[in-house]
This record gives sequence, C-alpha cells and structure tokens, in this order.
Amino acid sequence: MGSLRKSIDRFLDDRAPAIPRAELPLAKRLAMLAQHGDFSLAYSTATQPLLSYFGDENGYVAFQTMMGRHYALADPVVGEANRAALINRFVEIADSPWFVQIGEASAKILSGLGYQVSRIGFDTRLSLPAHDFSGKPNETVRYSERWLVKKGFTLTEDKGGLVDADEVRRLSDEWRAGRIVKRREMAFLNRPFPILPGPGMRRFVLLDPDRKLTALLDFDPIYKDGKAVGYTTAFKRKLADATPHAEIGLTKFAVDQFRGEGVASVTLGLSPLADTAPSGFPESTFWRGAFGRAFDSKLVNRHRFNLQGQAAFKRRFHGTEEPAYIAFRRGTASGMLALLRLLKAI
Repeated sequence: MGSLRKSIDRFLDDRAPAIPRAELPLAKRLAMLAQHGDFSLAYSTATQPLLSYFGDENGYVAFQTMMGRHYALADPVVGEANRAALINRFVEIADSPWFVQIGEASAKILSGLGYQVSRIGFDTRLSLPAHDFSGKPNETVRYSERWLVKKGFTLTEDKGGLVDADEVRRLSDEWRAGRIVKRREMAFLNRPFPILPGPGMRRFVLLDPDRKLTALLDFDPIYKDGKAVGYTTAFKRKLADATPHAEIGLTKFAVDQFRGEGVASVTLGLSPLADTAPSGFPESTFWRGAFGRAFDSKLVNRHRFNLQGQAAFKRRFHGTEEPAYIAFRRGTASGMLALLRLLKAI
C-alpha cells in the first residue's frame, strides 16, 4: 500500500506546475535569513530538509509539493520592499499555491490576489523587557521555577558539551514514546529534532539533583538587519515522568536570560487551530468552521494531537496572541487532505 501511495504521489507531483528551483546553498540562505528572518518560522524555512526554494539573491519562498499541489511554508524571507513582487511571481508560476502559517503582511497581499485567508491559530509573543513575569497572573510561572530550584534541579543554558548527544537522544526517544501518535512527528511546520543545535540556536536544559537530563528547550533565532533580535521556541523534550513544573520553569528561566541580554522578544510558537475567529479577510466559512470543530474535538485531542493542551500551556505566560493565517484560492477537500499528509497529521 505504501509503495502504491508513493507511486500515485509521484504521478501527481509530475503533473504539478513546474517551478524553477533557486540554487541557494545553506550558507546563502543563512545570510538572507540574518537580514530578513524576522518571524518565528524563518529559521526553519532556511534549515529544514526536503524544502525547495523559489526566488533569487533578494529573497526566497520555501515550499514543498504534495499530491500535485505546492505549499509555501510561512512568509517569504525577503525585504519588505520586495515581498509583494516575490509573492506575485510565485503565485503566478506555481498556479495558486497554498500559503501556510503566514503573518498579516503576507495575508494582505494574498487577499488582494483573490485568495481566501483564514486563521489557523496564534503565535504567542513575549515583548521584552516589558514582559517580566511579575504580578498575580504569572504567579504560577514563578512558582514553577522556585519549586525546581528548591528541589535541587539545575536550570542552565548548554553552550556546548554540558549534555552529551547520547543523553539528548535518549531523552528524545522517551519523549517520542509518550506521544499520542508515536510512529511519526509532525512535519513541514516542524522540522526534524536536531541532536546538536544548528547555527545560532540556543539550548536550555533542566538537570535533576543527580545531574540527569530531565528536559530541554531549543530556541531558533529571529533576525533583523544582521542581528538576532529575538528567539522562538523550536523544540521541547522532557522525560515522561518529569514534574509538570519542568517545562514551565525552564521556559521562564530562558526568557529571563534573553531579557537580561537585551533581546527584544521571545515567541512560543504556533497554537494550532486555537481561536479561529473571523480573519478580517475574505475567507471560507466552511473551513473556518472545520478548524474550530477540530480544535474542540475530543477525538482529535485524545488521539491525534493535543491542540487544546498546546494553547493552554502557552496562555500560562500571558503574552500577546498574534494570529497566524492560511491562504488558498481553491480550498478543496483534496487540497486540505494533501496538506494534512504533508504535515504528517494523518
């Protein structure tokens, strides 16, 4: 069955509109990222395996193809003055590709091109230094860090060599074994977990009183004009029996360190399908309703992906919720099926 499906995929992909792939080696993509990578998924667009690129020396669109359709990942990595032109070129050549997890600026451009634009959740932004975990709303976050310290845990940044690769691999394997769907991880919106952090990434770890690795958080850099101005939560791993305070306390510790360095903001990543209110753009009411039903579904949350848990965790930190959007001209059921397969959600 698997080989038949792959054969059908290849047949459909061969019929997709041909897109000239830009020859952009990793070093070039990282250089472009440093200038224009000012959104949460920017680093992933530059470093994720299996992506293709459309563009030139001024910027690129990262995309993948599934079942004969092209799907752009997040916003283009390009200067604001060139954003609209690059999107227009890609839309024309790729014959109405889908755009997944884009921001408001790209959504406005696509809406002007006849796209339907719906919200697919929100990203949570902690604007620093104003966000400092003070006040009653953040009392539970402060308590988690205090509890960990009191119990003899160590919270620290691993700048290389503190935790060896085998420990990280064992932690990740145990974390995977405890997931709702164990045989695969989400893809496209997520990239494979790196045992060793990539260039510019930051890793924070929680060690138990015996110095055993209990949890880790990896952050991707967010760049502007050649400087890292922020970080976004990219990966998190923890032992199955880890205290509930582990992830909360470690997140607070990392954010506090970033604040002390003068970092402008930290984002916590997408809460998928959370708060799918009207987008403010022309949109498909059918798909907006479907997204909301999926978020509310006990079946989805118990057996596919804990959407409600993701949103609840990020809301603990009382940041600003920034809408993320999906845009398509033809929001067909087969197109959504292809996207779900690309995400490895099914």
